[in-house]
Amino acid sequence: RSRGCAGRPIMLLSSIPLSTGVPSSSSGQRLQPRFRSAIIAGATGKRVIALDFDGVVCDSCGESSISAFKAAAIQWPETFKTNAAEARKHELMDKMRLVRPVVETGYENIVQIRCLYEGMGVEEMLDGWEHLLPAAMKKWGLDRAKMVELFGSVRDDWIAQDLAGWLAPNRIYDGVVAPVKDAMTHDEVYIVTTKQAHYTEIIMRDMAGINFPADRIYSQTVSGRPKGEVLAQLADRHKGTPACIFVEDKLATLEKVCKDASLNHWQLYLVDWGYSTRKERERAAANPRIKVIGYEAFAKLLGKQ
Repeated sequence: RSRGCAGRPIMLLSSIPLSTGVPSSSSGQRLQPRFRSAIIAGATGKRVIALDFDGVVCDSCGESSISAFKAAAIQWPETFKTNAAEARKHELMDKMRLVRPVVETGYENIVQIRCLYEGMGVEEMLDGWEHLLPAAMKKWGLDRAKMVELFGSVRDDWIAQDLAGWLAPNRIYDGVVAPVKDAMTHDEVYIVTTKQAHYTEIIMRDMAGINFPADRIYSQTVSGRPKGEVLAQLADRHKGTPACIFVEDKLATLEKVCKDASLNHWQLYLVDWGYSTRKERERAAANPRIKVIGYEAFAKLLGKQ
């Protein structure tokens, strides 16, 4: 198994009151952060720190798997709104945890759970999801934008009806909150994620106890564009910064950054918790551009330099 969902200690912090309203709709319209005018590029000497969310800050495996089952019941009621599907629900949830390392964007969970239900093996999915996903989308006539909308609407409905129930399957990784809070006091910290921004904001506020600025959460759920574009934008925004740091749990994302010569100045880190597999961590350790770090090194990295 990967250590993404069950292999490392996690903690659930006390919930704090939810502020009024959800920052944006499930359509994911807030894709570009509105940088505050107070941020003057290179004027403060602060480092730029870009953090992935799922797999670095939050373990969302439980919630995304349940949401996938709910969405599949809407998309394919003849298959998932059945006693047979309900009888296999726990089995499917367990397998969803194992295949989480290959998920890039939330809607893929819906396709994964259908593939698993149809008999696709865990190892097969881990080894070839990049090619299996488009093939499955074509086979079942699925549209990416519509699947993103479906996954978002399921989550929004769940939040509206039972916020505590939606939050419960999410977990904040132990050892992450304090370093992030600390870094926010002396560096320019952003979250760069494929999760829809308002879900990230709610979890940060209500589970991590961090009122993370909405304009510093950069979500690419709808666009599907590579994170490298965000990193380039942040570096351009903060010209003269002493360091640009990107922390991820998905090796493929870091490897894409490595291939872009314009991003060579970014320091790249792969956390050894999250959703990476042992083979991926070994491959990362062999890459001179990438450093694999644990909780202690993460805290030191985000500390005041």
